[in-house]
Amino acid sequence: MTFKKMETIEAKYLDTNQKGRVIGHIEGTIPGPLVFFFAGIHGNEPAGVIALQNTLNRLEERKNQIRGKIYGLVGNLPALAAKKRFIDEDLNRVWTTNRISQLKLKENLMVEEKEMLELLTFIQNILDTNQEPVYFIDFHTTSSKTYPFITINDALINRKFAMQFPVPIVLGIEEYLEGPMLSYVNQKGFVGIGFEAGQHQEEAAVRHTEAFIYLTLRFTGAIKKKHMPDWKQHYQVLEASAAELHKIFEIVHLHKIGDLDRFKMLPGFESFQVIHQGTDLAYHNHETIKSPYNGRIFMPLYQSQGSDGFFIIHRIPYWALKLSAFLRKLKIDNLLPLLPGVSWEHKDKMVLKVNLKKARFFAKPFFHLFGYRIRVQEGEWLRLSNRERVAKRNMYRWERWY
Repeated sequence: MTFKKMETIEAKYLDTNQKGRVIGHIEGTIPGPLVFFFAGIHGNEPAGVIALQNTLNRLEERKNQIRGKIYGLVGNLPALAAKKRFIDEDLNRVWTTNRISQLKLKENLMVEEKEMLELLTFIQNILDTNQEPVYFIDFHTTSSKTYPFITINDALINRKFAMQFPVPIVLGIEEYLEGPMLSYVNQKGFVGIGFEAGQHQEEAAVRHTEAFIYLTLRFTGAIKKKHMPDWKQHYQVLEASAAELHKIFEIVHLHKIGDLDRFKMLPGFESFQVIHQGTDLAYHNHETIKSPYNGRIFMPLYQSQGSDGFFIIHRIPYWALKLSAFLRKLKIDNLLPLLPGVSWEHKDKMVLKVNLKKARFFAKPFFHLFGYRIRVQEGEWLRLSNRERVAKRNMYRWERWY
């Protein structure tokens, strides 16, 4: 895998000059989808903010062609101003039900808690009066070189929407990370996808994000095909950047870093690069870390802030994707409690309890087929939940992509 020489964002772009939460807001003259674009959840990732500034300014002149409502929002304003990933803690790791329920009870909020509360309040006020399909798109960049790619929680509505874009899709991140914003969005049943546009200071990341914005508006129906005659050019920008990697992958391993740990990736690794079991990858507290699997390395950490050293991903076979979609549509998971050691935690059938002693023969890939990727181990019991049971399928049933 080779990349062209990186072109960095010009100095004039490094300061986004973004002062307020709302980058742009366009309300069309015809009812249609509600689309939220987020950028700057991490303050050292300016490409998404720049792309939204550019694109929404252009679209403002075409308001009469817009259906529905479009919002471009900054996630972490203080971190963006400081050009740091975060100030107190990672804003993309705090969106848990427990943390959110405590926000209004705390007297002194940390910087990222204040940012989350402002975002939640802003979004909820809009959702309260909305009757149309809702889409959440979160823009990011990485510290390592990478092809642009999509990350999603493993729900069929996310898969279907994401598969319209000609870039790699990586699913199952909810199994390894606690508190991403899009996991919270998916828990509420909405379509939510993340787009990683390239390396942090790469000028191409802005172009990729702009192309993704236009395609999102095309695929959601916010702009009709007849009003976007150049949509195929945007498609080709992403298609060319992703080379032969328009496939679906899943995360199989995450190397975590503690707050006080010393971690350093070995130089030269790039997302989606093929690696083999035993390959030296990093130094962690003066020990050499070797790859535990054959696969592809994913988002190796080449910056000082962050708790995820690297991921390893595997490609999902086409037959497994088709089988899992078939099983979920038929709701075969209702029969899982018939298996030894498997039961529902409550009558609402939202969480499966698995006895690890009795059900030890059922491996992770078996439960993945049914969408059960969120795992909490408590002694000899495993609590599993998925996104299918909360997905607002009726909201999207009549969308063209569905």
